[in-house]
Amino acid sequence: MSILDSRTSWTRLALSLALSLVGNAGMWAIIVILPAVEAEFGVDRATASLPYTLTMVGFALGNWVIGRWVDRHGVARVLAVAAILMGVAFAGAAAAPNIATLSILQTAIGFATAASFGPLIADVSQWFLRRRGIAVAIIASGNYLSGALWPLILADILAGPGWRTAYLIIAASAVLIMLPLTLALRRPLPEEAMQTSAAAAALRARTAGLSPNTLVWLLAIAGIGCCVAMSMPQVHIVAYCVDLGYGPAVGAEMLSLMLMGGVVSRLISGLLADRLGGVLTLLVGSSLQMLALFLYLPTSGLAPLYIVSLIFGLSQGGIVPSYAIIVREYLPPKEAGARVGFVIMATIVGMALGGWMSGWIYDLTGSYQLAFINGIAFNALNVAIMIVILLRSRPRSPRGAVPA
Repeated sequence: MSILDSRTSWTRLALSLALSLVGNAGMWAIIVILPAVEAEFGVDRATASLPYTLTMVGFALGNWVIGRWVDRHGVARVLAVAAILMGVAFAGAAAAPNIATLSILQTAIGFATAASFGPLIADVSQWFLRRRGIAVAIIASGNYLSGALWPLILADILAGPGWRTAYLIIAASAVLIMLPLTLALRRPLPEEAMQTSAAAAALRARTAGLSPNTLVWLLAIAGIGCCVAMSMPQVHIVAYCVDLGYGPAVGAEMLSLMLMGGVVSRLISGLLADRLGGVLTLLVGSSLQMLALFLYLPTSGLAPLYIVSLIFGLSQGGIVPSYAIIVREYLPPKEAGARVGFVIMATIVGMALGGWMSGWIYDLTGSYQLAFINGIAFNALNVAIMIVILLRSRPRSPRGAVPA
């Protein structure tokens, strides 16, 4: 009996999800403390966004580099090292005397956090065949669940002792919770299961008539486009609410609502991907995200902002996990860690670029309106690339030859 899609697979998925909830705190904590950092260090919005940008730079590099390490050394050993690095970096950031030091340490936090995203997605995808889409969606949802839960967990601490205490709590959690969980992931996928997965993947494989490198670079450009757009509400919603007079607590609630909507979207997208494939699922999500960005333009009231933020979350949650599905559909399974890591790296580059660009546009114009329009333009680039790939797609020939 194959271990793929078995109880062992689902148990591993549950443990990976628990690890992801803690490990992905590094991606969201800086967003929640952005107004406090801006006020404490007396900097402008673009400079205050720099620690987030460098977090995403570290996160992007980590998804690629750590993905390659996982292919060589196994996911458990790499995750254990990442948990220790994350704890040390958060503790150091809690004592940062200035914005420059905080930004440097956020790069290390982002790098360590990456182990709980792309590499975990690639690992989980290897343990499933028939239910790979929903499995990938569930583990990818750990990123959004983490973003929804940590702002709520830290809200009272931020209002009281402050962001430095909150960072110390995350540092302790990374070491005390993540390290024991990594021990449960030491078992590698059996060779027989890897061969079964590879054989089944060959039967279900598709081609766009492009070389693997060309396809991966197209996916990377598309990932940058969709995530520049995605970053505008996700990174700046707290600051946006502060500017409108609603306060950071309301912004944190809105971010949590957005990300909970993203969890629902990721699960639905996972089910769709098992039926429609990754390309079409991604195209649907990206088109809906662009529509949601248009809805932000005329919206400034409190209740409408909650509604639009929920709509945005429900529209875009399944976009990034769909890239992992596309890689598994179009490229060899043995390259999953490195290829998925590279494409995920590109999406995070888009998040980093978009987070900084939105702050820069705000400083130039005194408004987020043009920042939303900038996101819409990048989103259109993503939609165009996915339409091209969809129109070129066809089942791969039995010998795996790419048609001329």
